[in-house]
Amino acid sequence: MEPIQLTAAVVSIVNTSRIILEYMQNWARRRQHENDFDEDMDTDIPESTGCGNWDITVAVGLVDTVECRFWARQTSTDWWDCIVLQVWDDSQWLRNFHMRKTTLLELCELLSSALKRRNTKMRAALTVEKQVAIALWKLATPDCYRSVRNQFGVGKSTVGAAVIQLANAIIHVLLSRVVTLANVQVIVDGFAAMGFLNCGGVIDGTHISILAPDHLANQYVNRKGYFSMVLQALVDHKGRFTDINVGWPGKVRDTRIFRKSGLFKQLQEGTYFPDQKITIGNVEMPMVILGDPAYPLLPWLIKPYTGSLDSRKEQFNYRLSKCRMVVECAFGRLKARWHCLLTRSDRSATSFPIVIAACCVLHNICESKGKTFMAGWEVEANCLAADFEQPDTRAIRRAQQGVLRIREPLKTSFMSGQAFV
Repeated sequence: MEPIQLTAAVVSIVNTSRIILEYMQNWARRRQHENDFDEDMDTDIPESTGCGNWDITVAVGLVDTVECRFWARQTSTDWWDCIVLQVWDDSQWLRNFHMRKTTLLELCELLSSALKRRNTKMRAALTVEKQVAIALWKLATPDCYRSVRNQFGVGKSTVGAAVIQLANAIIHVLLSRVVTLANVQVIVDGFAAMGFLNCGGVIDGTHISILAPDHLANQYVNRKGYFSMVLQALVDHKGRFTDINVGWPGKVRDTRIFRKSGLFKQLQEGTYFPDQKITIGNVEMPMVILGDPAYPLLPWLIKPYTGSLDSRKEQFNYRLSKCRMVVECAFGRLKARWHCLLTRSDRSATSFPIVIAACCVLHNICESKGKTFMAGWEVEANCLAADFEQPDTRAIRRAQQGVLRIREPLKTSFMSGQAFV
């Protein structure tokens, strides 16, 4: 049936129902008037056995029943209230919510003021614990909204609202406290143990697949041909994010994202790290970050050699690559823990960056708790990511002359073993 025909049929049914209802109401009023008239005439008549108001009541009750069934479905919260909260052990919480129960409850306490809702006349508000659990389940699994709704006995729209409300709360309350440069000396010592001196972090970017946006969709197509959004991150020696920049379309190059970031400005001005320099040979070296060949070679950014390599350059690249693996592992664990970053999110281009940033905060929280990562997650993540290969990086060959003066002594010291201090 065509939409116009369907609309006409619905209107006809509604009009017919209204006419019938008005007719029955008028008929009832006439009957009442006749009864009143008969009582005035003191005429005895048998009690009416017609339809009267009883049929009207049934008709109205039937309409009410249909309307209620349309907008209020019967749901059950027994699984959450009686099974998850009362029966599940710590391993079940970790396997399904990708964090332990104690961590989830700590998160609820931190975000309570931002997530707590009041009861209404229509229904009782969800508890903070249940809001967070719904959102984490959706972030951690590839389950659709319908599946999560059935699990927790809530509406489909409630699941989507829980995710964005949790993400917003995390951004406003925890982002600046959790994704931050902590004890710099501990980070420097950590990278020194890997073989690279005076290093404060490793930088890289990763593409997160999305559905085609409504506007400027061609800007989100990366070099591998799928729609994506870029997350740029600086990580410490343990793979925890110390700075993030998220939301750039997949078509934009890593170098442009980097140069437009607040991190670049702070590093260029010398305000991000403390003024801590070391001397290698006769060259003074500031605190640096490490990047792949796609990044520019700068006084505070060291990248590997490209082109023809001798043994000393290969040794230098090996040391640098060993440290750079930290950021690659961080991205891998981030996506393995929060599978929403692997399943082409249907979130808008304006709200999805908030979700990505929230996942980075949750990653840091979980990593700080120690052994909270299960090997099976990475296997599942690799299967989900198989269709979305990361675009290749393109090397930048330009470099400032002063930077070459830093990298050359480093290369020599690595070969001689002097860097192990």
